[in-house]
Amino acid sequence: MTFPVVGMVGGGQLARMTHEAGIPLGIKFKLLSDTPQDSAAQVVSDVVLGDYRDLATLRAFARGCDVITFDHEHVPTEHLRALEADGIPVRPGPAALVHAQDKGVMRARLTAIGVPCPRHRIVTDPADVAAFAAEGLPDGAEGDGFPVVLKTVRGGYDGKGVWVVDSAEEAAAPFRAGVPVLAEEKVDFVRELAANVVRSPHGQAVAYPVVESRQVDGVCDTVIAPAPDLPEHRALAAEEMALRIAKELDVVGHLAVELFETRDGRVLVNELAMRPHNSGHWTQDGAITSQFANHVRAVLDLPLGDPRPRAKWTVMVNVLGGDYPDMYSAYLHCMARDPRLKIHMYGKDVKPGRKVGHVNTYGDDLDDVLERARHAAAYLRGTITE
Repeated sequence: MTFPVVGMVGGGQLARMTHEAGIPLGIKFKLLSDTPQDSAAQVVSDVVLGDYRDLATLRAFARGCDVITFDHEHVPTEHLRALEADGIPVRPGPAALVHAQDKGVMRARLTAIGVPCPRHRIVTDPADVAAFAAEGLPDGAEGDGFPVVLKTVRGGYDGKGVWVVDSAEEAAAPFRAGVPVLAEEKVDFVRELAANVVRSPHGQAVAYPVVESRQVDGVCDTVIAPAPDLPEHRALAAEEMALRIAKELDVVGHLAVELFETRDGRVLVNELAMRPHNSGHWTQDGAITSQFANHVRAVLDLPLGDPRPRAKWTVMVNVLGGDYPDMYSAYLHCMARDPRLKIHMYGKDVKPGRKVGHVNTYGDDLDDVLERARHAAAYLRGTITE
């Protein structure tokens, strides 16, 4: 029997964990990576080193692959169309992926299909930003409408390419990148949520429980599954919205829909990611079928696995690099203190603020599960020593 070869563009931790999920199924992976030190390049046997922005490199890499997928959204859209024209299945396809690549395209499309989003508009200069801010003022209200959120339409992630500005004078920086800038209202939200779904080429789709995602300095810190105190009707509505987005955009594979829960009870779409996502890392140990395993199944058009949780609560906390590079020595304490703890490291050099791993904990008591995850992540980082 010949097992298929999945071509993974990008050598980061998402590729590493997706490869891990394919091993029990006998799925072969071929990796296009920047360097042999990249997270996934350390564990995948078939690694091609090259630049994903070069079409000739992509075409050469795609030879021998049964399907191409990604651990990031940065491959040029026109290159993906060329691969499809060559007869290579690309999943998600370029017509879908562009909505995760370009925030302006994403906002326009979601608005057209009736998905609730923050008020937004493409702006051309700081004066246009000031005009956009004023447009949000109620009739007769005083003030200038600031603050406003500005985003470069392409290339931003983990808080990069995003500015919160309080005046037109502060709005100059985003335009220096030379790419279109999206202005959005600053949403008055109580928390951030995420709805993760997976869809296959023949239209089967599954939804994971909606989670709460807590950010620190623009970077995901903690994910709680399911989101605490989220009314059932609102959770179901968020899952249904994510499934509808996946269908309308013809997404194949994993889709993460990042959401704002507002103070007045609405749920608005913040961002889209068409790949395994940090808000779904809890599924490795907390769901019957992980996001990574279901992404592999989806891109190969295999039946999808059960997304239901294994425990009442699962918590993921990211492990960031600090000033204590020897994380392995911390295993003795962490594993002895919590035998149920699950540690996932990415093989990265430890640098301050860099995501180098995550931990998952689960159980019936949320306060206990949160404390265990936070303690382990902090001990691995070296910010606590007992």
